[in-house]
Amino acid sequence: MAEPAHPKHTPGLSQHLHGVLTELHRRPYPHVPNPPDCKKRASVALILRIKPTYDHWPSSSTGTSDPSLSIEQRLQSFFAQPWVQHGDPEVLFIKRASRVGDRWTGHVALPGGKRDPEDVDDRAAAIREASEEIGLDLTTDDVISVGNLPERVVTTSWGSIPLMVLSPFVFITTRSDCATLKLQPTEVASTHWIPLRALLSPSLRTVEYVDMSQRFARQGGFLTRLAVRSLMGWMQFSAVRLLPSETQQCTSVPGFVPDDTNQKTSLMSRFKSWSLSNQADSGDLNRPLLLWGLTLGILADFLDMLPPHTAVELWKYPTFTAPDLRFIVSVLTFHLRKRNARDVKLGARPNETAADSETAALPVTPNADGHDHNKVGIGGLGVGRYYGPGDRAVDGTSYAVGIMLRGYYQRLRMAIWLFLAWRAALGSAAAITVWRFLRRRLQ
Repeated sequence: MAEPAHPKHTPGLSQHLHGVLTELHRRPYPHVPNPPDCKKRASVALILRIKPTYDHWPSSSTGTSDPSLSIEQRLQSFFAQPWVQHGDPEVLFIKRASRVGDRWTGHVALPGGKRDPEDVDDRAAAIREASEEIGLDLTTDDVISVGNLPERVVTTSWGSIPLMVLSPFVFITTRSDCATLKLQPTEVASTHWIPLRALLSPSLRTVEYVDMSQRFARQGGFLTRLAVRSLMGWMQFSAVRLLPSETQQCTSVPGFVPDDTNQKTSLMSRFKSWSLSNQADSGDLNRPLLLWGLTLGILADFLDMLPPHTAVELWKYPTFTAPDLRFIVSVLTFHLRKRNARDVKLGARPNETAADSETAALPVTPNADGHDHNKVGIGGLGVGRYYGPGDRAVDGTSYAVGIMLRGYYQRLRMAIWLFLAWRAALGSAAAITVWRFLRRRLQ
């Protein structure tokens, strides 16, 4: 006997998604102006679809809705269909093409890019970038432009230099099928539709190991970087392992089919690549797809609105793989983490960090007391409204601020200095011991 094509809880997830999208449209997040001396803005598109299941297949795939209706009416009409109620909600991700000098080369991301002068607004930038990168037109009648997620200031990680303001926008296609995407080879290596169920699953939570030697030894060259890496190990960030339901590869990307020219490298070049790479080549087709960093921060704003509302509990603090450094970080941040966890239970619950090895997304909070809460500093969190049970405000929402990481990166810097002092003292003690031993032997 054939087993059911889909879990029983899927209709509930589709219904929750309808409520979240309606709420995002009713209550848009505020516009965040650029900080001083920062003119760049960028936008990304969070594109959703409902994938039909075998037992509830739609009679038509057009999915065109009446554009004369309001957004809420179009959402209501779409989610009222039986195939949608029993369907599987999915999000579209891209894997960036590998490019030399690109900070986010090979990363999993959302379609998007920098705003151009000809773009009318941030939303127009997201629409244009989606068209250019993946060939998807988000202005047709079968796409509903729902609203936006919290805008965030992107700054150099652990630093105070603003890079841009990032604006995420949410779209949902009402078609039961999706047109073949047209991937731009210089920008996109592949596209992946990921079920929301997979993004919400605790079993797919993992970590990403990032080589921080380039950050700590930018001017020291290869040997300095290698020394730093061997001393501190990798930095470890929260991540989600992605399970695509549908993947499209850009076969014209250089290196998709290996050739002899890619193998003709010197032994020293291959050693450098192996010793200083981030676990594996970012262009490796066999490397697991991991969602982390800034894109995970954006998704956390969205996922925190859906049941089971466990994004915070599943998130782990950034740390290092070197055992003694990891221990020092744990000791120095113990009371801070306990205090912040207590504050989370008493107030608004934050979502996951939007920090990676190079950049951090800062929290944006309402300017109710006359102070500028958007000024650049180390925050590492997006700001979102929490829709979970229990700690809601009167209006059903509460703003999530950087509670979990409040003061954490300051302690992390302190831990690194203590670690370096500890290793120096340990090395000195070992050198003195060896010197005394040799002196006795020579007498």
